[in-house]
Amino acid sequence: MEINERTHAVIPSPNFDDRALPISMVVLHYTEMQPMERALGKLINPDSGVSAHYIISEYGVVTQLVPEAKRAWHAGVSYWRGIKDVNSASIGIELDHPGHSAAQRDFKDAQFEALVPLLARIVEQYDIPRANVVGHSDVAPMRKIDPGEFFPWDRLAEYKLCLPRPEKFDKGTPFDNEGAFILGLERFGYDITEGRKAIEAFERRWRPEKIEGKPDAQLGAILWHLLLERDRGDAR
Repeated sequence: MEINERTHAVIPSPNFDDRALPISMVVLHYTEMQPMERALGKLINPDSGVSAHYIISEYGVVTQLVPEAKRAWHAGVSYWRGIKDVNSASIGIELDHPGHSAAQRDFKDAQFEALVPLLARIVEQYDIPRANVVGHSDVAPMRKIDPGEFFPWDRLAEYKLCLPRPEKFDKGTPFDNEGAFILGLERFGYDITEGRKAIEAFERRWRPEKIEGKPDAQLGAILWHLLLERDRGDAR
């Protein structure tokens, strides 16, 4: 795929304010509204109280709604790695997709091919760590489940735009009970106010084929690998 960013349209949303933090994150969402015009209408409606910096159609049309320098209202009540005002620290990208409200299906190739160059430019421009390219469910596990199990994180990782899923578990897991695992999630960056929801969010991101809301040896090994990589400085 050629890395050639293109923004096809600008439709300004009034739903933004000033940032209080430097940009250090990207949060990916799905719209869960069909057709896309419904989602777009909501994101630019001054009465809705929501917005995003970009929305990408299933056909790969990239529309900017809020300038990157401004704080779009996409994450809501959220938290990631000590940051409580995720909106101030992030760029929000909405992906046109029916989500869990319809039969689950893959994201379209044209959409992914439009996301990659946009995200690549943002990550480079703001020096965003791969660990801070996250889903809405990562930063708001009590409320959100998007972009969902069908989002191709593995493909995104091939471009080094997010962390790859660990595949080697030779270090095993030190988490001998659920409480220890949840504390590990907190150390990695999750809000653990509701522990089971945090576990589900972790599964949704790192083991989407099996979401049960309870840790097992495989899930513990994945988390332990990620923590070790971060502590070694390899998970930036």
